[in-house]
Amino acid sequence: MRAMQGNLRAKLGWCICALALVLAGCAPLSIRRIERADHIVAMSAYSRIDCDRPDHCAEPSPFMQQADTAIAASTPEHPHNTVTLLDIGQNALAARINLIRAARKSIDIQTYIWAKDDAGMLVLDELVKAARRGVQVRILADQLGSLNDPKLLSRLARASDNLHIKLYNPTFDSARSNFVEYTASVLCCFRKFNQRMHNKLFLVDGKVGIVGGRNYADDYYDWDSQMDFLDRDVIVAGPAGRQMTRSFEIFWSSPRATPITHLRDVNAEILQHPFDPSPWTEPRFADPQRVAKVRSQAEDPEWLATHLLDHSLKVGLVDYFYDLPSKDEAVHGPQSRELTHDLMKMIADAQHQIVLQTPYLVLTRPAGKVFRALQKKRPPVQVIVSTDSLASTDAVAVYALSYKHHKKFLVDYGFQIHELMPHPADEPTMLADYERLSGFGSEKSSPHRGGRAPLIPGTQGPRVSLHAKSLVVDGRIAMVGSHNFDPRSARINTEDGVIIDDPAFAQQVRAAILRDAAPRNAWLVAPRDPTPIIGDVSQAIGDVSRSLPIFDIWPWGYATDYQLKPGCTPTPPSDPSFLKCWQPVGDFPEVNLSLTAIIARFITAFGAGIQGIL
Repeated sequence: MRAMQGNLRAKLGWCICALALVLAGCAPLSIRRIERADHIVAMSAYSRIDCDRPDHCAEPSPFMQQADTAIAASTPEHPHNTVTLLDIGQNALAARINLIRAARKSIDIQTYIWAKDDAGMLVLDELVKAARRGVQVRILADQLGSLNDPKLLSRLARASDNLHIKLYNPTFDSARSNFVEYTASVLCCFRKFNQRMHNKLFLVDGKVGIVGGRNYADDYYDWDSQMDFLDRDVIVAGPAGRQMTRSFEIFWSSPRATPITHLRDVNAEILQHPFDPSPWTEPRFADPQRVAKVRSQAEDPEWLATHLLDHSLKVGLVDYFYDLPSKDEAVHGPQSRELTHDLMKMIADAQHQIVLQTPYLVLTRPAGKVFRALQKKRPPVQVIVSTDSLASTDAVAVYALSYKHHKKFLVDYGFQIHELMPHPADEPTMLADYERLSGFGSEKSSPHRGGRAPLIPGTQGPRVSLHAKSLVVDGRIAMVGSHNFDPRSARINTEDGVIIDDPAFAQQVRAAILRDAAPRNAWLVAPRDPTPIIGDVSQAIGDVSRSLPIFDIWPWGYATDYQLKPGCTPTPPSDPSFLKCWQPVGDFPEVNLSLTAIIARFITAFGAGIQGIL
């Protein structure tokens, strides 16, 4: 009895502490504290302008030249834009540095993640330098995964008068959330906490923008030693920047965008150290040589021409679509979910083929209805899907739910699913890092564009995970953006992206996706070869199991993964000779029967109820 009483008292104590935390977190920071912090920042921030030229010492950039040419040739009825696809991480980072140094007036950045690693600190350092030469710099980052160090934010607040930072939807108005605060926010204010700003926008002078899937961390630029993301951005130079400017202003002025002096922990840090003891200086990088190399590439006209400009395309209209901050509340009707609405319209209008790339394949019911309708057309619309395998994904829970619905995807929606290998032949990390990690290859001997060398499947090296979000319809119209094909992107998170109706650009995107889906880089998901009679019984039991919201525990699914045998030509699963050229490799190839596989099985069985929030 005494033990039970002790347990009850302990639980009551935890509840009281949690309640106190919630009440303290919900109480607004006093205006006096905010004003004091703002005053300290105003008095102690770096206020000198390091350049006395009208252009703020902007360096020449071919992308700014593209924008000026496109804007000059545009009319309201006939806009002109130039687009450059960024499929390689190092190229995407060099392009950003080039544009930061070319900025004359403003730099506006929206992102979901900003880390304190080499890539994140390099971009921050370049932005501080731009602000100090007179450029107005604004950063809006989602609080959940960005800049959650109060000391760093205190330094950045005083790095320059021209540098302004806000965090989107901060938990309890703090930059950093511990486990208890995180849990309390889920319990007390889940609806608000659950909506995140997933937009990725990089905009310079209102006329050159970068839109796509990349955040600011090493693994988005091929700099991580454990896992690197296969991702995609696009540079848009021209009048489309005006749409991007409107979007950024809407989010910047949103009530959920909180200035860093209004954050409790950052405010306390500023008040405790009114005279900043550590002013902004060059960061200490983990790999200074790598940083120096990409900085050199960013200002090398020949390198830029070879690796970026050679792929630029002149197009007409570029539509930039973005959800509103009120998306999860749907108070503005369909307009608050603009990108989701337009993607569904793109798909519904398809006549021949859809090529889709998404790291997380968990469709909403409305999306499922659209794909079912496409299969009823005669002939049915071909749907090719490039996505992650369990071995490559960074989100085991999401993959588990995708795995649960493989039969629906293959049979009802007609998908051809290709799951990325963790060590694909054509998509290694950047050659410089790969050489350092494995001693493989030579830059001079590499035939692959962008400095990539072939990576032999099964060898040691960073794991590759798919993160690109792209769509091509009928080889004519393409989308590149931040929108995953899952419930979070469709209903909850705000997203952005560009839709471009141009066959040449669409073919660039399509070719990149099909390369990632090629048999040397991805496993094919196809029906399991059934054992007579026993196989039919297994499939019947599996169908019943998958139809249940929970307790989907039947271990033999409808489909499994296949790998092409050497020397064979790919054939579809419907071909009678399919098994002559395709070797089954199991449901979770290159994943040991360890905790990862157990978690995937568990979520497949019991996780259907959390599909809408993953």
